[in-house]
Parts: sequence; C-alpha cells; structure tokens
Amino acid sequence: MDGMDVQPPLFQAPEVILGVGRSYSADIWNLGVLVWNLLENTNLFPNIRSIGLCDPRTHLAAMIAWLGNPPKELLEREEKWANVPWKCSFPNPQGKPSCTAPEFIGGPFFDSEDLVPTDLNIRDSVSSLQGDDNKLFLDFVGQMLNWLLEKRKTAKVLLDHPWLGISR
Repeated sequence: MDGMDVQPPLFQAPEVILGVGRSYSADIWNLGVLVWNLLENTNLFPNIRSIGLCDPRTHLAAMIAWLGNPPKELLEREEKWANVPWKCSFPNPQGKPSCTAPEFIGGPFFDSEDLVPTDLNIRDSVSSLQGDDNKLFLDFVGQMLNWLLEKRKTAKVLLDHPWLGISR
C-alpha cells in the first residue's frame, strides 16, 4: 500500500483514507464528489479543520453523516489492513509521520462520534434541482458514492444513467 498519494484530500474515497486497498472505483468516487461539488458549489465532504489542515476524521465524519454508517465489510477490511505499513510516510493532521492508516486518522476506524454532523439529510440537500431531476441526480451520485468500492457502478454503466440524458 502506498498511502494517501492517489487522490486530493477533498476527493479521497473511504478505502484510500482507511488504507484498505483500492481500484479504479476510487476514480468513480472522485467523479461522484466532483459532480456534486460542481452542481452545488460546495464541498460534499469537507475535511478541513479550522486551522486549514486536512483532517481525515472530519472527512470520515461527513461521510457517515451523508451516507450512514459504513458496512461491516469495510470495518473488517480496515481491521485487517490496520497494521500494514505504507511504502512511505505521510504527515497526519498533527504533523507526525504516519506509516499506517490508524496513525494517519487516529483510528481505529472512527472513534469520534462527536464529529458526525446530525443535521444533514442527503435527500434534502440538493438546492439546484427539483422534482425528478433531483431524484435522478441523487440516484446517479449514489451509484458512485458507495462505501464499498466493489458496489460502485462503472463508468460504462454510469454513461447510460438517465440523469445524463445521453441517448446512445
């Protein structure tokens, strides 16, 4: 595992933050976050602390708030990979070098329930679309933003989604 160097912090997929292996579907996650951020002109998963540093715990808290609790499979993967060292170290939010995901996020997986926003509802959060467009958009993004990388749709499947309105 080579740590955190595959995605910009605001776009990191759960498997990247947790260091549990990844595939092309991390790019699908990126696309989902990017589409959301462009449409709504806001960061879906903010992970910046008040002092301007990226904070993976804040990022995970936002994911939990929007997507619900992570599935058991992801938690089991995190436990399995917790002590597998990365090829190089990355500074954690406190500036200390970290060579494993728990060192980086201050894990285990997530032990900061107080960080999870309780006032977020993804169904009511899209302000730029109404009615069927809103529902289709949420379905489209939901097919990309899944906790489990193997459950995210492929780019080929997503191209046929009705929200895009592309007839082939």
